[in-house]
Amino acid sequence: MLGEYPISGRRAADISASVERAVGAGELLPGQLLPPMRELAERLGVNPNTVAAAYRTLRERGVIETAGRRGSRVRPAPATTGREHFRVDVPAGVRDVAQGNPDPALLPPLADAFAAAAAEGDRAPVLYGDTPVEPELARVARAGFDADGVPEGPVAVVSGALDGVERVLAAHLKPGDTVAVEDPGWGRTLDLVPALGLRTVPVGVDDEGPRADDVRRALEAGARALIVTDRAQNPTGAAVSAPRARALRAVLREHPEVLLIEDDHGHGIVDLPLHPLAGVTRHWAFVRSAAKAYGPDLRLALLTGDVLTVDRVSGRHRLGPGWVSRLMQRALVRLWAGGAVDTAEVAASYRRRRDALIGALERRGVAAHGRSGMNVWVPVPDETGAVARLLHAGWAVAPGARFRLAAPPGIRVTVSTLADGEVEKLADAITSALGPAPARSYD
Repeated sequence: MLGEYPISGRRAADISASVERAVGAGELLPGQLLPPMRELAERLGVNPNTVAAAYRTLRERGVIETAGRRGSRVRPAPATTGREHFRVDVPAGVRDVAQGNPDPALLPPLADAFAAAAAEGDRAPVLYGDTPVEPELARVARAGFDADGVPEGPVAVVSGALDGVERVLAAHLKPGDTVAVEDPGWGRTLDLVPALGLRTVPVGVDDEGPRADDVRRALEAGARALIVTDRAQNPTGAAVSAPRARALRAVLREHPEVLLIEDDHGHGIVDLPLHPLAGVTRHWAFVRSAAKAYGPDLRLALLTGDVLTVDRVSGRHRLGPGWVSRLMQRALVRLWAGGAVDTAEVAASYRRRRDALIGALERRGVAAHGRSGMNVWVPVPDETGAVARLLHAGWAVAPGARFRLAAPPGIRVTVSTLADGEVEKLADAITSALGPAPARSYD
């Protein structure tokens, strides 16, 4: 044991292991300064190069961070489910517009598609060593990518959009690298990045997507990757417009080594055109989930990208789960190719509900955002107070803290199941919740 530092060992591997044990046991706390390398080497009676090698290992594993002459510190504990704590418990009788789920009435029936896929599996079972991607699904997916202007690239299948994002980040980055993320942005992404030992740098978002100047600043500051939601951004409903796409591509051309990851969150539920950014940087990935259009339990997403990226993702996937169920892939082929989801009808339904709520709030002097998808973002001066007052008024909304890093406070309202008769009542409740708290009398 080393005085106040619970560090021991004679070899680099032993020293780094002792630090990891101390961090895990809470003996070394997040932010705690480690001894300088020469000092630690002298106390342990080892060569300074041995300590340098141990610290290097710890940095690569995301346990510590080094800031030049300011020394090395224990990294903050990665967030894994931290934002889940911002959920609102919905009491009985309270209308829930917080969950971010699609309208069940707009999801297609799955029984026939899965029955047909199962029958095909009975005739020709999928066995170990078979191709991991259903050929017809790859063909249909590639045709869809081509129609939307996504550059040529091989197709892989992953278990949802977030699984794809995680695998792409892991394929290219190492702990300590910085990732530029949308702010406000998808809470799961904001938790995932630090959980991988990576740093986040926020990029502001408006109705047309990430702000180009913010992206430029993040990349110039050393961000190694950028994650962009093309349409139906969660929570703001932003969609990358054609002018914004041109501006973002111009920024990315200045940083060709940056890893670009695009999430087409609105596929199948929006009628706005896609303006992909892919193809400007050397390494890129584009992921398209089936969850929003076909149901959250259909844990499947199509991923394309440059050859090296897709090869790394597919190779690592083979070493773990191996493949995403071909039964599920075949079912999606039937749903997708058979037109089970009328995208125009679904998009129009969500648009009508968004526009109704945004319009009702505008008439009351309240600004709100929701260009696409199933959510409306309302900036608020007091997030905690607004959520509490709405809950008291019978409405459960999602606190913006689930989706923010440095962005101003707000609340997210999911409009997917909002009935016509509820819009004015909800708008009244939000307007009231944004006002000053009612005076209390203690007479």
